[in-house]
Parts: sequence; structure tokens; C-alpha cells
Amino acid sequence: MQKGKQQRNRRDSRDKVKDEFDQVVLDLARVTRVMAGGKRMRFRACIAIGDKKGRVGIGIAKGADVQLAISKAVNDAKKNLIKVEITETGTIPHEVRLHNYSAHLFLKPAPSGTGIIAGSVVRQIFELSGITDVVGKIMGTGNKVNNAKAVIDALASLRKPRKINKPNPAKAEENKKEEKKDVKEKRQEEKKEK
Repeated sequence: MQKGKQQRNRRDSRDKVKDEFDQVVLDLARVTRVMAGGKRMRFRACIAIGDKKGRVGIGIAKGADVQLAISKAVNDAKKNLIKVEITETGTIPHEVRLHNYSAHLFLKPAPSGTGIIAGSVVRQIFELSGITDVVGKIMGTGNKVNNAKAVIDALASLRKPRKINKPNPAKAEENKKEEKKDVKEKRQEEKKEK
């Protein structure tokens, strides 16, 4: 009886781990390799995973059948997760222009309520990362794998925005009082000189 409960608990914990990330198939292709006896056919899968809280990754793997390729790619994506800097409003902190091999990518922050204005794999990766408002443009190649790699590189290059110190009202009043004192002292010195 105890053995059955332990097995069930192990299965439940595995299911919880799988549900942590959402996954999307970005590209699925049949690839062949020419060998001495003929051609060997395999499947290549490019998968993106993300938790919609700022972590996202892509994985590429080959397998004898589609399901094997997808599971290998998911494991590869889990090893290559990155943390994305997202602002409080759900956009990226600054503009990014990236030239990665044949892929040219342009990402720009957007005001709240704009949504994701981007196409192809860029949109899917943004949705998985949790970014809600952004403008993206792919220039150059139409290759989904290269574009996915470029988007991941661009998201990895994002930096936190600098905080601008707001003036403290109490300190501002103190500074004004000190300035007035300095002005009064200067005037008194000028009167003494005369």
C-alpha cells in the first residue's frame, strides 16, 4: 500500500515540474544526412519555453521521431534559460538593435496597453517571457531558428533601468534655507567692505 502512494507522489512531483514552463514549437523540420548506405532521416525541433514571469529559453534538438526531438529540445531549453529584465509596466527597459549573423532585430519599449506588435517567433518568445507591451521588427532572414536565437540574445542584453533619485522635499527646504543664509552672509560682507 505504501509503495503505491510513493509512486503516485513521485508522478505528482514530475507533473508539477512540467507545468512550471509553457512551451511552444517554433520550428519542426525533417532533416536528412547522407551516409554510405543511403540517407538517414531525422527530425529537428526548435522549442521555446517560458514561465511568463521573466524566464525564457530556447532549445534545438534532433531525434528519430518528432516526440523524441521535442522532448530533447525541451531539456535543452531548460539548460539555456535566461532572466529577462521587465519593467513594472510590462515592457522592456530600453531599445535594442541587434545584428546576429543574417538576423537583424529591432526591439522598442511601448506604452502600456499597446500589446505585442511583432511577428513570427518574436511574438511567441515575448508571450512566454511575460512581456506585455513591446514593438519588434525582424529584418534580414526569415529563418525561424536564427531569429529565435537573435531574440534570446537581445533579451539577454537588456539591463535594468537606472533609478532617478527624486528630490526629498525636506532636504530641498534645508537647501533653500542654506542658500538664503549664504546670500545674507555675502550681503553682510559686501556692506562691511563698503
